[in-house]
Amino acid sequence: MIDFMLNGQPRRCEASPETSVLELLRETLGVTGTKEGCASGDCGACTVAIGEPGPDGELRYHSANACITPAHQLNGRHLVTVDGLAQSDALHPAQAAMVECHGSQCGFCTPGIVMSLFTLHEQQRQAPAPLTPQRLEAVLGGNLCRCTGYRPIRDAALSMNVHPDNRPLWLDAAAPRGGEVSEQRLAPDATFLQPASLDELCDCLAQHPQARLVAGATDLWLETTQRLARFERVIDVTRVAELNLIEEATLDDGRDGWWIGAAVSYSRLEPLLEEYYDAFAHLLHRLGSQQVRNRGTLGGNIANASPIGDTPPVLLALGSRLRLVGPNDGHGVRERELALDDFFLDYKRTALREGEAIRAIFLPRPTEGQTLKVWKLSKRREDDISAVLGAFAWRLENGVMRDVRLAFGGMAAIPKRAAHAEAALEGQAPDAAAFLAAREALAEDFQPMSDVRGSAEYRRLSAANLLERLRLVIAQAETDSPREVMLHAYAH
Repeated sequence: MIDFMLNGQPRRCEASPETSVLELLRETLGVTGTKEGCASGDCGACTVAIGEPGPDGELRYHSANACITPAHQLNGRHLVTVDGLAQSDALHPAQAAMVECHGSQCGFCTPGIVMSLFTLHEQQRQAPAPLTPQRLEAVLGGNLCRCTGYRPIRDAALSMNVHPDNRPLWLDAAAPRGGEVSEQRLAPDATFLQPASLDELCDCLAQHPQARLVAGATDLWLETTQRLARFERVIDVTRVAELNLIEEATLDDGRDGWWIGAAVSYSRLEPLLEEYYDAFAHLLHRLGSQQVRNRGTLGGNIANASPIGDTPPVLLALGSRLRLVGPNDGHGVRERELALDDFFLDYKRTALREGEAIRAIFLPRPTEGQTLKVWKLSKRREDDISAVLGAFAWRLENGVMRDVRLAFGGMAAIPKRAAHAEAALEGQAPDAAAFLAAREALAEDFQPMSDVRGSAEYRRLSAANLLERLRLVIAQAETDSPREVMLHAYAH
């Protein structure tokens, strides 16, 4: 049973565990303003806003793709759709601006665009900030429109504040308390379980070790929309308090850093990365749309174990570790740690034991002199899957390279470090001879396959070219004009 607020009205619905928010809206509730476009989280036509209380208790809304958001994750939340924004003839500023700027033609994608603008309007009310081109691109980058050419939509975003602030009064209402449905979530016969603590999670894992785990669902729910899969039982980790923490820590080996809870979304992680790892933060803008970053998690990207996942190569290059959790002989909590290098075993196979889950990922603090570069090759500049991704970490000491870690995605059945190429560079000056040896060593590290995203030869050449790019970047940094020539994710 799902208890939530829909456009200010309480709703209580039953749904199978694989039901999406979009299905619940259109097929169960008959609320059809939200449209289905791609059914894979790419086009944004189904964008809705989900509100939940922040640490200060204030309701905050984020955009989400309804087609790949599990309906049961609405428990205790506010759901806002395009159907609920207007009050009689008084349009919400997002709607009024779209009308005034002629931002809609066929209208199919318009509901999703309006909802992205709605979340932007809410953010501006709570914390006004300049609407830079970069910010507008982030907000609207997940909404495709084949008719308008985007300029009128951008104009609408920039002009929302000149329209009367006609907001439904229920937007400021308090969200229903999650505790009202917690007992129901944990019922032994429930098919969609929502544990709220680590102990409850381990109880669920002990009782249902074969259940599918879900966080952001940005990949898992494609099984339902693209393959018509049905899930017997699902365990939702997004409500587990311990999995939503970002905690500073020091490992036994003396490294400082942060344990990132497996349910922390990319959007929550982004400020930390912007402060310490600009290259990693930059990658997030190419990982997916704002809707995807609002829902997707670091833990899910790792557990998915895709050879073309974007974040694992970066974490391998940084020397990350994992904290895994599971039931202790059916009672209590058992934890263990392992290096991320030891987690990926083979295609879609990991070191997770039956009934285990990822609790947190250790992100090391940058060491003195360390540099990180991350370059992603894909057919589209944004919101696309990688063909090849290279992540390179190193530091220069007395003119030679130290602590060299080179990791790639798309080059093997798993995200993998280039051990032979690393050895060719470790302790060497970053000159042409050393990098030639490193490029040649890639043949010992990888034998990539051909698929729709690129041939084996393309991948081999691209990986070698990324190493050559790394050499040029290091050389250029020693000049008077250390500006790197590249296509930024926000190329304005």
